[in-house]
Parts: sequence; structure tokens; C-alpha cells
Amino acid sequence: MSSSSKPGKELKIIARPALTINDIMKDMDKIRLTYIISVYGEISEKALHYLVKELKDKGFELKYNFIDIAGVPSSKALHEDIVALLYVGVLETNPRNKKLRITGDGKELLEKVGNKLSKDECEKLEKAIDEVRPKIVSIDAEQELATMLSRRRRGRRRLF
Repeated sequence: MSSSSKPGKELKIIARPALTINDIMKDMDKIRLTYIISVYGEISEKALHYLVKELKDKGFELKYNFIDIAGVPSSKALHEDIVALLYVGVLETNPRNKKLRITGDGKELLEKVGNKLSKDECEKLEKAIDEVRPKIVSIDAEQELATMLSRRRRGRRRLF
């Protein structure tokens, strides 16, 4: 009998280095993202994608590239930065409404590295966020409503 080699399933392991708060302090993009979330307040990840895309369109130097999927902006780099900030404890997810919010550690981080962001840049960011806030609030409300509706469906038992 001849041995035939079948294509088997392979497990791919991707090694990623552990991330620390010091790594975050060195990364200006993550610091800006943390500052944006602290200025805006609680925000869903979907609304944050819209907000960062709007800020980038207004001329802010953000490294994130967006693709539109069914009219919704999406950025893999932004998602990875959000996950990194959640991992080190700079951000947390509000368990009630699944929105991202800054933690006490995140506020401390901004105090420590606040000098890396110029006062002029901070003022421009705050002004731009206030300009696009009405549009982002509606996206955030839509996301919150979808979350509430999905919880209600899971909570009800079907009788038939």
C-alpha cells in the first residue's frame, strides 16, 4: 500500500509579545485614542470607528486606515489598539451597555503623558469632537438600542 498524504488541519500559533503600560506610554496613537475616548465619554466601538474616521477626515494625524463595509467604517488597526488598551486596563467595557470607557489607570496615564500632546492639539481635538458629537450620539444610541433588544430576546422563553 502506498501512503497517501492527506491535507490535514494545521494549528497556526501566532506569538504576540506581552503588552505593558510602558509600551502604551511610548505609542502616541494609543495615547491620542485614549484622550479621544476621555473627551467623548462612554462610547460603543462602532461609534468610535465613526468618530475616529470623522477626525481623520478633518485632518488629524491618525494612523488608522478605514474600509467601508456596507457603509460602516472599519479599521483593523483601531480594533487592535482598542483591544490593547483593554488588555492593559486603560479602557474597560461597561457591562450594562457594552460601551468603552476610560479607567482610573487610563486617567493616570493621560496625566503622566499629557505633555506629549500639545495644548493646541488637545484644543483642536476637543473642538472637532464637539462638532461631530451629534452625529456620533445617534450611532451610539442605535448601537445601545440593538444591545437592549438582543438582551430582551435572550431573556424571554418561548412557550411553543
